[in-house]
Amino acid sequence: MKVIVVGTGYVGLVTGACLADVGAEVCCIDIDVQKTENLKNGILPIYEPGLEAIVKHNFEKGRLTFSTLLAENIKGADAIFICVGTPPGEDGSADMQYVLQVSKDIGNSIEDYVLVITKSTVPVGSSHKVRKAIADALEARGTRVDFDVASNPEFLKEGAAIKDFMSPDRIVVGIDSDRAKEVIDTIYKPFLLNGYRILYMDIPSAEMTKYAANAMLATRISFMNDIANLCEIVGANINHVRNGIGTDPRIGKKFLYAGVGYGGSCFPKDVKALVNIGLENKKPMRLLEAVEAINEDQKKVIFNKISRYFGAELQGKTIAVWGLAFKPNTDDMREAPSLVLIEALTAAGAKVKAFDPVALEEAKKYLQHNPEVTFCEDVYETVEHADAIALVTEWNEFRLPNWDKIKATLNTLVLFDGRNIYDDVQLAKDGFTYFGIGNKG
Repeated sequence: MKVIVVGTGYVGLVTGACLADVGAEVCCIDIDVQKTENLKNGILPIYEPGLEAIVKHNFEKGRLTFSTLLAENIKGADAIFICVGTPPGEDGSADMQYVLQVSKDIGNSIEDYVLVITKSTVPVGSSHKVRKAIADALEARGTRVDFDVASNPEFLKEGAAIKDFMSPDRIVVGIDSDRAKEVIDTIYKPFLLNGYRILYMDIPSAEMTKYAANAMLATRISFMNDIANLCEIVGANINHVRNGIGTDPRIGKKFLYAGVGYGGSCFPKDVKALVNIGLENKKPMRLLEAVEAINEDQKKVIFNKISRYFGAELQGKTIAVWGLAFKPNTDDMREAPSLVLIEALTAAGAKVKAFDPVALEEAKKYLQHNPEVTFCEDVYETVEHADAIALVTEWNEFRLPNWDKIKATLNTLVLFDGRNIYDDVQLAKDGFTYFGIGNKG
């Protein structure tokens, strides 16, 4: 089977590599010449555990190729995945220009039947626009070629994307023809051998499923953060509350962790887009508007704690920031809470010494304008002559540091734990003043 994947970002590269790994002939298309050449040389634009090895292996075997030219590679393709970005516009709506440009290019290039599969996160009704763009291009050519459009939203977790693709808990597909179903069945058969299943539905429902899933997860995060902030006021402990409600099978334990808010490329964008879809259809999404507002406030929670602790003496202090990526096991800095914290600290006159195991180079792109930020090689360099520690991203290597080594160089033994990963009782015995999220500290 021959598959074209347009877009070599996070979704496109994982999709292409994993399909090639089960034997498909895959060509990944991207208009970025340098990115394409880098991929041919095994240099990936993103960090994702396990992805580099799969890309290199399948490229060497000839099952995975990279090109900037769709027209020259489209012949014989059974399916084309559209995996380009849909960044939010100023009003929060998803920008469809790249998806529609690819659709037009497909219409300008196809000679035989192909299934066009939208994997980019797109608003409900986008399949009609994709279909029209292809049909208009064919009409302009004076050519008639049969094609189908399907929606196949991705549910990949950054940091676990390979496992999610190879062993999916579900594959959601929106279709409107039997021929499209046959192609999808063939593509995903290798992934169904372990008992996983495809959930077939109409195309608008598939498009909505993606937004609804991310909006629900974002809602759980904002709900817990709102409860955590109330816990601090009334003297409760959010960790105890989480255990208490998480054992209820109707609620479950996942996504019940209080922290510094969600970030990344999906939750913020998709919540904004769904709010915008509601406004366009005169149906305000009041809950999601609150979810978004709570999250924006939560990104400031660590700075507020630091500011209250140091007061007027914050100016001139140095804060060690542990973790920059929006979550562990990725270098993704989009909408990262660390950026809000660092900008607030330096605006208040403080200096920052920051470290992240993977995202340092990506973080420098976002913070290169800020001379008050020093990037360090490890956590121990960050605490040299620093006045406090702020844990933002819960990387595994931060969980058991050498506290005696840290105490020897840290000016003030105070720690702001933005992910509640440390034992406040033990840290108190070690002489630290501890502040978590949603507890009395």
